[in-house]
Amino acid sequence: MSGRIADWNFYHGVQAQDLKERSEIADKYKWNLTDLYKTDQDWETDLANLDAAIPSLSNYKGKISKSANDLLAYFQASEEISKKFGNVAVYASLSYDQDTRVQQYTGFKDRISSLGSKFSEATSWFTPELVSISDATFEKWYKELPALAVYRQSINDALRTRSHTLSPAEERIMALTGEMSSGYSKANTALRTTDMKFPTIKDAEGNDIQLSEGRVRMLLESSDARVRRDASIGLLNSYKQYQNTTAALMGGNLDGDLFSARARHYNSALHASLDGDNIDTTVYLNLIETVKANTGTLQRYVDLRRRAMGLDSIHLYDMVVPLIPETRQEVTFDDAVTTIEAAMAPLGKAYVDPMSVGFNSRWIDVYETQAKRSGAYSSGTYLTHPYMLLNYNNTLSDMFTLAHEMGHSMHTWHSGKYQPYVYSGYTLFNAEVASTFNEALLMDYLLKKEKDPAKRLYLINQYIDNIRNTVITQVMFADFELKMHRASEAGEPLTGDALGQMYLETLESYYGNSVVIDPEYAFTWTRIPHFYRNFYVYKYATSFCASQALSQKVLKGEKGAKDSYINYLSSGSSKYPLELLKDAGVDMSSPAPIEATMKKLSELVDEMEKLLKQTKRI
Repeated sequence: MSGRIADWNFYHGVQAQDLKERSEIADKYKWNLTDLYKTDQDWETDLANLDAAIPSLSNYKGKISKSANDLLAYFQASEEISKKFGNVAVYASLSYDQDTRVQQYTGFKDRISSLGSKFSEATSWFTPELVSISDATFEKWYKELPALAVYRQSINDALRTRSHTLSPAEERIMALTGEMSSGYSKANTALRTTDMKFPTIKDAEGNDIQLSEGRVRMLLESSDARVRRDASIGLLNSYKQYQNTTAALMGGNLDGDLFSARARHYNSALHASLDGDNIDTTVYLNLIETVKANTGTLQRYVDLRRRAMGLDSIHLYDMVVPLIPETRQEVTFDDAVTTIEAAMAPLGKAYVDPMSVGFNSRWIDVYETQAKRSGAYSSGTYLTHPYMLLNYNNTLSDMFTLAHEMGHSMHTWHSGKYQPYVYSGYTLFNAEVASTFNEALLMDYLLKKEKDPAKRLYLINQYIDNIRNTVITQVMFADFELKMHRASEAGEPLTGDALGQMYLETLESYYGNSVVIDPEYAFTWTRIPHFYRNFYVYKYATSFCASQALSQKVLKGEKGAKDSYINYLSSGSSKYPLELLKDAGVDMSSPAPIEATMKKLSELVDEMEKLLKQTKRI
């Protein structure tokens, strides 16, 4: 990795131009979708076959409650359809995300949504009929037909929620609402990624830079306060123009969550969401309470940053720029791969070898291009390897994002390899453990190598920001999301102004008076697509706290820790989320892991203060 100081270096050659087109990127930095389908026509063939096969699942209606053999046959038939559905769905999604202007792939996604609704409708009778079978009958069938026993955990989970399972006719109606309710999220995505136009600003050298979600992070790292402000406020003002539209979309989304919860006899959308993972709502509420009790550490960090930057007051857009600009490091994608492979060495060949295959086999779409979806994610199916989307801009943060998404991909790879299809997936509650575990190992590797006080300060600041962004910010989002849902449940109008004021008040409750919160930040919530995934963001925080505990066990070389973690990755959804984590060595039903993470944050702020004094920055 080579050091880099001037902001213009990143933009040299593209500073007054639009983003590159996809065709200008070398193939080795683009994912290879032919591993899914050689051609679009192959996709069309599979889609047509699925469309023809799905209705056959209705033939098992009225039979699965009468015969173990019929129940097993249904499981096997529906699994074969689900596997292929995964392939067509992922191919459509990835094809669309690599260039959202291509209307053909917009159509692919719409057709997948319709097919998914058809699948749900054709199987809507299944759970009501399944839960009508007595426990005694299941025990008898497991003995008579041992092959059925593999589905025991899945069956028990359905039986656990009997009281929230509706009649076959009602379940069919619920299935029919699926495509309708997803429309709000799709409309929001189209608005943010395709229709919205972002302004052009001047960089520190006076060059024109077209704003984009992918570029804002780099611009916020500028040592020029004017650039940081223009980038942040410029982006947020673009969202402000659509506040009424985004509020209407969010209101519809919340109405859908509330409808589903009430239809299934839950007392709240929160209860309905967490019950799917068999998690009590106290886990969510205690997370918010524990983090809010420790916001003093956050505010102490903000004040240290203000002093180090020599500012009379600090704004939220000042929270990304490196405290010591001369330690800014460029990390090319290839350098990041080498570093990550070395950092994951404590996990052994069982982890590093398949990860290296992923790095070198075009699993990853690396760079930001015209109309490519912003952000980063990992996606995949049971029948093929995982895929990762990045918008890599050669920053230290981007290297951590790569490690994060590879964590997801390795979780997918291990679960798919060692679990039967029924348990090859994993819940969202468990998903972020694997990703943030990788970040923890990468940070430990970098800190152990770095002795220079200034560069070490850079990394410590990054570590603090990892906790701030993945725990505190996500809990703040979770807090805001809970407020939105409670307002919706109380019948309060959710206008753009009301949601903006709610978000500003939430920001103030965490940051206090430590930072200037510009009024434009009221529109930050409109940028967060995760709010369209019912009570999802809190899982980042619980996962980070869990991964901190588990990674420390591995790094300290505790007996069995590495094997327990690999077993965790390989367990898929074969047990409930909290049980899987307990087996791995951490109890997330307790506030202890959250308190330990906040204690670690306090220790890091202490070290940061010492390093700032040592380097004569304060």
